[in-house]
Amino acid sequence: MSIEEKLKKLEELNAKSLLGGGEERIERQHASGKLTARERIELLFDPGSFVEIDRFVVHRCNDFGMEKTKILGDGVVTGYGRIAGRQVFLFAQDFTVFGGSLSGAFAKKICKIMDLAVKVGAPVVGLNDGAGARIQEGVTSLAGYGDVFLRNVLSSGVVPQISVIMGPCAGGAVYSPAMTDFIIMVKGTANMMITGPDVIRTVTHEDVTAEELGGAITHASKSNVADFAANGEEEGIQITRTLLSYIPQNNLEDPPFVPTDDPTDRMDPALRTLVPDNPNKPYDMKELIKLVVDDHGFFEIGALFGKNLIVGFGRFGGRSVGIVANQPAHLAGVLDIDASKKGARFVRFCDAFNIPIVTFVDVPGFLPGVAQEHGGIIKQGAKLLYAFCEATVPRITIITRKAYGGAYVVMSSKHTRADINLAYPMAELAVMGPDGAVNIIFRNELKDAEDSEARRVDLEADYRENFANPYKAAELGYIDGVIRPEETRPRVIQALEMLSGKRDHLPPKKHGNIPL
Repeated sequence: MSIEEKLKKLEELNAKSLLGGGEERIERQHASGKLTARERIELLFDPGSFVEIDRFVVHRCNDFGMEKTKILGDGVVTGYGRIAGRQVFLFAQDFTVFGGSLSGAFAKKICKIMDLAVKVGAPVVGLNDGAGARIQEGVTSLAGYGDVFLRNVLSSGVVPQISVIMGPCAGGAVYSPAMTDFIIMVKGTANMMITGPDVIRTVTHEDVTAEELGGAITHASKSNVADFAANGEEEGIQITRTLLSYIPQNNLEDPPFVPTDDPTDRMDPALRTLVPDNPNKPYDMKELIKLVVDDHGFFEIGALFGKNLIVGFGRFGGRSVGIVANQPAHLAGVLDIDASKKGARFVRFCDAFNIPIVTFVDVPGFLPGVAQEHGGIIKQGAKLLYAFCEATVPRITIITRKAYGGAYVVMSSKHTRADINLAYPMAELAVMGPDGAVNIIFRNELKDAEDSEARRVDLEADYRENFANPYKAAELGYIDGVIRPEETRPRVIQALEMLSGKRDHLPPKKHGNIPL
């Protein structure tokens, strides 16, 4: 065979591989409202930057007539390229080939990409659209899942891992995304479930649709499996690109610095009146965050779950930070089971990847109730406490208003090794709110008072004036400074610059035992 003939054969094989399962199945994919794996890759990566690996791999199963249906690539496209100029590794399941089901060869392709990503220190993105294990391969496909799961765990905290669910993801297939750092699901086409509606109907007699059971909204709002519910595949891909812009390539690098024209000394006068004088009046903490970050840009994570706690990314003076904040506009900003789990997960991610944490505190305490206690609020709340105590990245905390009881300690207080703790003049730091404190301390006096209600009001005002204020904590060094609200942005930027060389360590150990 001449060189020309060999080159022609290569071109033919390349062209064949681009078709996946063939024109008919590609049309079916489009008819179901989904893009193909290669179309998704084109949207995700910088133009012309994607380099494919293992294009000619085929499965090795010769049972059940499978020897007659060997398709180049075997249902998954793998490779590397650039997103906003930074290197990223990828695997994209191709539903047009055997429904995107995983074989032994399919798994080896993914494992090769994940191993390369760890070697060179770059993120891994998985575009998931597959029917689970390939039944014809039996235990070989199960072993393949095990190989992928192991790499998810060994890569965790070393390189960022992002899963984008664009189609079915069921059975054992769900556990690989579950162990990645972020999950993005596409509304209407994506679902994740251990067992499907038919099995559930047979075993438990519960009637539920696939969307209700494992759709994007369900997992983003109820289970907290998903961090984002995207309106279509294009939005899901854009979320992925934005998310990567805030995080470093690996655990040995700092997050990317993005220059800004937003002045570092900008003081927004709107901050002075944003936090109400009335300690029981709600306000939107997201408005405060947007007023102080670079260019008013805040990228929220998990917006539909645990709404009483806000987490996400922003920038101060070009530096990427993770933001954790109580949300007084929802459940008064209390900490509960959902908020604690959500916050702990995010804090641990930031700490693993050298992302400073800025915490805004307005918390009246932990949510009381039988459901919370029986649901394990003790252990669930301890997750957030554990995460903050363990974090060694630069940590800055601003108390905007309430900081009561154990929740004050949990929310990145000085006692959990926060570096710089600031408070607004209207901040209230105490074991509990003035009303509860007065009821306990002055119980007998109020019982015997002729005008107990007027006396109660006076005592609460006196308690707030003399005890529930930031100056007592500042006297003890628990607060490093009491600042005007409009000073927030420049003070945070100054602190981040000062802490840029921070070095902190944990005692030598294999790992801690976080209360899971």
